[in-house]
Amino acid sequence: MTTPMTVTFTGGRTGDWGVTGIAAIAGPALPPVDRLSISDEADPLAGVWALTGTVSNVRYANRAEVGALRARQAGLDRPEATRAALIPIRKSEAWWALAQDERRDILEEQSRHTAIGLDYLPQIARRLHHSRDLGEPFDFLTWFEFAPEHEAAFEQLLERLRATPEWTYVEREVDIRLERTG
Repeated sequence: MTTPMTVTFTGGRTGDWGVTGIAAIAGPALPPVDRLSISDEADPLAGVWALTGTVSNVRYANRAEVGALRARQAGLDRPEATRAALIPIRKSEAWWALAQDERRDILEEQSRHTAIGLDYLPQIARRLHHSRDLGEPFDFLTWFEFAPEHEAAFEQLLERLRATPEWTYVEREVDIRLERTG
């Protein structure tokens, strides 16, 4: 297992990403902010809100899926990827009451989460941050980056994912759209 990398997304008045919109998809939205900064250190006084997560090992994908993701995934911070989305998600207690293999079945066998994501690689880069065990208000923070010409593909990706059985377990989801300005 790799050493977890802690990342904090802070919404406020500073940061390399300008916030172009915050939408509540399920449950309440986050307070509006102008900018988003990304750091490996949390500073509770730095902004209006801060969300922290860890990047660690892949938890639900099997070896073949992990191999396919690694082979096609583009890196973050590509110069052409000037658009981004931060999508914090909290799943219901019913989701967490399921055994690991039951969650895997819903996520991959029924919803085909990884297969859907592979359809949009390498144009849309992503990184998942786990937050549940940190006592954060969301279970996952998903960071996406893409070039402006791939924005329609990103919308299609979200539409497909939100139409799956997995999303019936989503209790709170906020869609934060961003544009790189720094």
